[in-house]
Amino acid sequence: MKTIVCMKRVPDTEARIRIAAGGAAIDPSGIKYVISPYDEFAIEAALRLKESRGEGDVTAVTLGDAGSAEQLRSALAMGVDNAVLLKGEATMDGLATAKALAAEVKERGAELVFCGMKAIDDDQQQVGPMVAELLGWPCVTLVTEFSIEGETILCHREVEGRVEVVEAKLPAVVTVTKGAYEPRYPSLKGIMAAKRKPLEEKEAAVAESRLRIRELAYPPERPAGRIVGEGVEAVEELVRLLREEAKVL
Repeated sequence: MKTIVCMKRVPDTEARIRIAAGGAAIDPSGIKYVISPYDEFAIEAALRLKESRGEGDVTAVTLGDAGSAEQLRSALAMGVDNAVLLKGEATMDGLATAKALAAEVKERGAELVFCGMKAIDDDQQQVGPMVAELLGWPCVTLVTEFSIEGETILCHREVEGRVEVVEAKLPAVVTVTKGAYEPRYPSLKGIMAAKRKPLEEKEAAVAESRLRIRELAYPPERPAGRIVGEGVEAVEELVRLLREEAKVL
């Protein structure tokens, strides 16, 4: 089975973000970039599917600049077979990104596409469903676990304390969230093998973004904490403050 994992290069979750001059972009200097964590779940899901079936081919695809090759190499080190860098600007316009990814999926004749539930930088949760719509394929989102029976994929989704089971016909697009697919760490053997695996770079036809970032702003500073007393004597005052000032009761 041919599977494709759509992934994205994002700032490390522990990076200290600074706003660049002009106020509409982040300052990239000194920032470490990683594979978006939800995309790592998707990579792990694709690799386990291949391992369980004893055959298959997993390709990682991303839209971005030359720097994104580093994250594709990380995916190859995890066990992905091939990688494709679609060279173009990844903007806030999820549809523009989805069009570039869908064109690559169609060209490669994949049978199953995995995406992370969302990218942690823009938090839109759009691209996976948009890729499915452009391909005319069914899409199941927020999947924590799945199995394949013949030409059908059975997906488990956690919804309001319960598990929902969704059935879809292949080919399909699945967006993966945290669940059964805790990502593996690349082994030394995998890191060395990644250097020999194919990483194709090709220019992507990316539609002009219809979205513009007008301004970025830092979150407001939290006010200093206040000690209202000690022991049980402080409970009454604490409850009053939560009700009258914080208005959370």
